[in-house]
Amino acid sequence: MLHAQRKEAIVQELKLKEVVSIQDLVDKTGASESTIRRDLNDLESDNFIKRVHGGASLSRQKIYEPTIAEKEAANQPEKYKIAEWAASMVKEKESIFLDAGTTTLALIPFLEDKQVTVVTNGITHVPLLLQHNIPTYVTGGRAKPGTAALAGEKAASTLKEFRFDTAFVGINGIHPYYGYSTPDPDEALVKHTAISYSTRAVIIADHSKIYDVSFANVGKLSDAQIVTSSYANKDQLRKIQQETRVKVVEI
Repeated sequence: MLHAQRKEAIVQELKLKEVVSIQDLVDKTGASESTIRRDLNDLESDNFIKRVHGGASLSRQKIYEPTIAEKEAANQPEKYKIAEWAASMVKEKESIFLDAGTTTLALIPFLEDKQVTVVTNGITHVPLLLQHNIPTYVTGGRAKPGTAALAGEKAASTLKEFRFDTAFVGINGIHPYYGYSTPDPDEALVKHTAISYSTRAVIIADHSKIYDVSFANVGKLSDAQIVTSSYANKDQLRKIQQETRVKVVEI
């Protein structure tokens, strides 16, 4: 088993069990104990797992999802600048998907004069879209109290009824090896579907999401382009730019 395949197998096993022993991983992968220990050290350096005696556990912060209030309090001026630049990408009369999230919410006022039509799964987005007289469709799905997002299979199936010129997607983690990720598999499904049904997919994310990893995979870096800020680590950005197009907004 190749190094990358082995690490992926370890991650998948942790997602299933949350805690695994080194011996379990030796049995599953056929690798030596010393090799598994090196792999676990690598994954811990990426802040994806936590080493425990005799094995490893999934990092709890990868499962934790901040509430919308916590998100609104974080990096607001940066999110505003990112949203302003992202809106400049939009042409008149485009059909747009706006993901739930505070950075996509900040984008709405910049769309008022674009004559766009918006589909969203963001509950907090709807009043602001109507305030700015933007034609709006809302997905179905399960309403999440913490993030005010509509998520799950019903939300994703709604998106399959549309084709988007541009999808603006929020994300929790952007990593050159693990791709795009988010804590909740139900939201990951919605994000993945929106990306799949758009001509152009744009991940809009503040610098704190760069090189972070969350529990549920959304897709490969090459599935979308990224808009982030100059606060992001330049060395980390260079590695990400090897996989996809990145616009760095100067702050």
